Amino acid sequence: MKMRSILGALIIASLSAVPALAVDMTPEEIKKLVDDAVNKKMQEHERRESSAERSLERKDGQPGTAQYPMASGPITDIRVERKGEEKIPLGFGSTGSGKLIYAKPFLSAPKATVGGYVDVMYNNLSRPNLDNPSRNSFGQQRLVPFIYADITDHIKFATELEFERGGANAPQTGDGSFQIEFAQLDYLIHEAINLRAGILLMPVGKFNLLHDSPLNDLVDRPMVSRIIIPSTWFEAGAGIYGTLYPTSLSKIDYELYAVNGMSSTAGTINDLGVRSVRGSVSRDRDQSKAIVGRVAISPMLGIEVAGSGYHGQLNPGGQTNNGITGVSNITIGAVDWTLQRGPFEVIGEAAWTTITNPGIGPGKMSGYYVQGNYHFMPEFLKTWAPSHFTDASTFTAVVRWEQVDTDVGDRTLNNAGGGNRRELNRLTLGLNFRPIEDTVIKFDWQLNTQNNARGLVPAGDLATNTSLLNGNGFLIQAATYF
Repeated sequence: MKMRSILGALIIASLSAVPALAVDMTPEEIKKLVDDAVNKKMQEHERRESSAERSLERKDGQPGTAQYPMASGPITDIRVERKGEEKIPLGFGSTGSGKLIYAKPFLSAPKATVGGYVDVMYNNLSRPNLDNPSRNSFGQQRLVPFIYADITDHIKFATELEFERGGANAPQTGDGSFQIEFAQLDYLIHEAINLRAGILLMPVGKFNLLHDSPLNDLVDRPMVSRIIIPSTWFEAGAGIYGTLYPTSLSKIDYELYAVNGMSSTAGTINDLGVRSVRGSVSRDRDQSKAIVGRVAISPMLGIEVAGSGYHGQLNPGGQTNNGITGVSNITIGAVDWTLQRGPFEVIGEAAWTTITNPGIGPGKMSGYYVQGNYHFMPEFLKTWAPSHFTDASTFTAVVRWEQVDTDVGDRTLNNAGGGNRRELNRLTLGLNFRPIEDTVIKFDWQLNTQNNARGLVPAGDLATNTSLLNGNGFLIQAATYF
């Protein structure tokens, strides 16, 4: 624009050199003459500039010279060294040596997004409980990077990497871990049906699909989602998912997969549920697949009810396991619900596990939780400290009741877990503050009680019975997406 203005001024000034011409011309004709002259000069300038750039490129880019990008700029297509090579796709047909490590298609056209979440907590309890092996401790529970990629309009990739309690090599007692929680490749066909394969989060209940710390309003995860549904639960497999719209207000979401089955050779089912018999992402230990799926119905905004299930063989070869011989099937069923109206929210989940050969584990286990949330934001706080309490901030008051029974109808639990049937009850009261939706600071109070085979555990046993998980007290956690 600056160049065009300068040229226009020079041309107008030159008209004074030919007054006879200027006198006979109308203002419109003079304007047209100036515009044509400016455009002609601009085109000549651009041609000269483009020619100079090409000459400089030829000088700096002689054949055989590696064209590495500047440190502050994007990584360009470094495979182009000779004429015609830009048409050769990356692969074993590519040439080069030291710089082949940069021969990645996503460097010339970035497609991936990296994010994640992190949490840190402090607990002060009367004794350890299910999720807190230390009764008085700070803990950096999870650091979870996510990688999402739009490869094309139809091909998507997503993965979650979890470093828990410092990772597997943290200098502690070995309770840290590192694992891939999901890594799935999607091929989008239509909103009603799409393909998915990889390491999949099992769609049993809703919590296993949405278990991120910044999403949840309480510190500890629901017991039913830890014991009856072994969250976080993932298996290798493939299947379909999609969304249907029966009416203008309603929708139905579904997932259905075939996955590697659970394995009785990996562990035993005991009074802490089925966590130890989860299958493998690398191979199917018992060579027996399982079916898993979930259907969620939302008749209108603010209401969703879903049913889900898992079915597979636990001991398909009928081999001896814990002194018991015979084929065992395992079935897990669950329902979950979300009801929202204004600032009020009621969520929950219930699940049941059935094993056809009780010698492998308890015949039936069950559990549920019901949680009520109330969201509010006092106006006086916005006035008092507007930089900390904004329209994006909110408080949430929370109450959750939950119960788990690891051997429904049987007071003995005659298996490898011993006669140690557990019935756990928990009441949690919480208050949290979100400066923004993606960041939360939580304050919880827990009251835990436990029944075992001989009934309610007396208070005198608290000092001697190390199997008890009924520690009471408070927990604080900060969590955020990044």
